[in-house]
Amino acid sequence: MLLRVAKEVKEVGGFFGQESNPTTYNLCRMNMIMHDVHYKKFDIYNEDTLVNPSPKHIDERFEAIVANPPFSANWNPDAIISDDRFSPYGKMAPKSKADFAFVQHMIHQLAENGTMACVLPHGVLFRGAAEGHIRKYIIDDKNQLDAVIGLPANIFYGTSIPTCVLVLKKNRKDAKDILFIDASNAFDKVKTQNVLTEAHLKDIIDTYRNRETKDKYSYVASLAEVKENDYNLNIPRYVDTFEEEEVIDLLAVSSDLKTLETDIANTDAIIADFCKELNIETPF
Repeated sequence: MLLRVAKEVKEVGGFFGQESNPTTYNLCRMNMIMHDVHYKKFDIYNEDTLVNPSPKHIDERFEAIVANPPFSANWNPDAIISDDRFSPYGKMAPKSKADFAFVQHMIHQLAENGTMACVLPHGVLFRGAAEGHIRKYIIDDKNQLDAVIGLPANIFYGTSIPTCVLVLKKNRKDAKDILFIDASNAFDKVKTQNVLTEAHLKDIIDTYRNRETKDKYSYVASLAEVKENDYNLNIPRYVDTFEEEEVIDLLAVSSDLKTLETDIANTDAIIADFCKELNIETPF
């Protein structure tokens, strides 16, 4: 993901990341070197991001942050309940669902002019209790949520569930809306995997950049509208993808069935006459 961002940015000051799995951590570092990123230009830290953030990163603020954290992971918030990354919210993410904890960590590391994008399960959009409280704080108190993008199911190899991308910014003081994009039906199927093509990606990016409402695809919701929905971000609340079914004329169908019955009876009579002439038994 870091390398992909680098392709879209003209000048990169450096790459910073954290990964708890030693194998993935080493693969990441190898991948950087194999793609001609000098070892002095990246700093990947091997530890639990939430409980043991890198001491070299924690005071840094980044202009671009991307992440695909483990979905609904277990974590232990008890030891860090007073941590500056989480304490302003007044609630901690549930022990069985660390999704919002990753979001809070990323917001803490985000520069004032920065943008972050995080891939998450749809549950973060509507689950209540502590997660609902955190969601309200991000939207109502801080006005940091810029867009919600719904992705197709089965586009990741690790899980087949549909996912979403939360896009957040800190410099949204004058913004009065949130963009919702439902790209869940925009994909091509390659064998058993759903794939986003360049055309699908272009549609998402153009809609985000233009910040426009498109029938059955996107909707720009006012903050007042989101508040009215009690900060529930479930995409179908905002993007109506309902396809009206064709009206069936039951009287016409009944008439057609009666005509078919008459035709069948006439055909049976003709077949019976043929069988009689041939001196064979009628098959019905």
